[in-house]
Amino acid sequence: MIIHFILSGETLESISEKIHLENPKHLKEYHNQRCSAHDYIHENLIPGKRLFVPNIEEIRNFNLLNDAPFKSPELNPVLNFEPKNFSKIYFVRITEEKEKDGETKDNTLTYTASVKWIETIGNQHTFYLYKNNFTDGQSSKMADLAMESIRSLNPLIIKTDLKGKLMNVSLKEETIKNFNKIKERLLDLFPDQYAGMYIKEFEIAVLNQELFNERMKDDPFIKNYFAPVRNSFTNGKSFYDQKIEDKVITVQQKVEDVNYTSEIVLLQHVFSISEADFNGKYTLYTQTGIVKKADLYYDISLYGVKYSTFFSFDELS
Repeated sequence: MIIHFILSGETLESISEKIHLENPKHLKEYHNQRCSAHDYIHENLIPGKRLFVPNIEEIRNFNLLNDAPFKSPELNPVLNFEPKNFSKIYFVRITEEKEKDGETKDNTLTYTASVKWIETIGNQHTFYLYKNNFTDGQSSKMADLAMESIRSLNPLIIKTDLKGKLMNVSLKEETIKNFNKIKERLLDLFPDQYAGMYIKEFEIAVLNQELFNERMKDDPFIKNYFAPVRNSFTNGKSFYDQKIEDKVITVQQKVEDVNYTSEIVLLQHVFSISEADFNGKYTLYTQTGIVKKADLYYDISLYGVKYSTFFSFDELS
């Protein structure tokens, strides 16, 4: 037996996780069987009080009972990905905030994203992605140019593995072949000097497939819609890495409600101590593993500036 003094914010669950005790109920029972009536645990833990904790051998024996709630099949779903003949349109909303010296600036971008399954060959799925119907709070010529540039590339070709994890983003050969016409059209629509500089950079990114793939993998919709949310669950948890700005964080997933039927909801948060904060909620169709909607929030501080992003997409049809 070990004596632990309860810290502020600690719970039976958090302490059990630290000592590798699978079922927190055994920690409560173990303590209550050994403590005085004054220290009896009813609901919440009280900071500063003593907690009797089992030793390594006792923990091992408790775990052999194999009765931890997280071991239930409902909390460890096998999420397959069956996108054959799939075609859906999503409404996408991105709000970005920049906070510095107590002053906050924000901007919201909305658009529709159409995702269409094309084929499955070997260990890869291929999709077309179309982005349209942009609205942007900036109402500037450069913002209009950026949105028109994106539209001019439709559709993007997305390749994933068999579980829906993003592998590659590219353009149709026809788009690359006709890029001079696309470029001329953009220059006609936006003839000023700064637009010309933007279009030149745009051309470099488009015609360099490696650079294009790298940049598109950071696109908020692409990286979050085609995130590896269907990774295997073990002990009620699933993990995957995600890039936030220039940081890579590990995202932890749990099932929100064990009583799911046709849809399953996954709750997400950042797994380890990180400079970035992350919280997410995905809704998937249980049978196909296709994402219906998602709501994500993440922030990161760089050089005294806090950047926050609220990102969501929801199925329209």
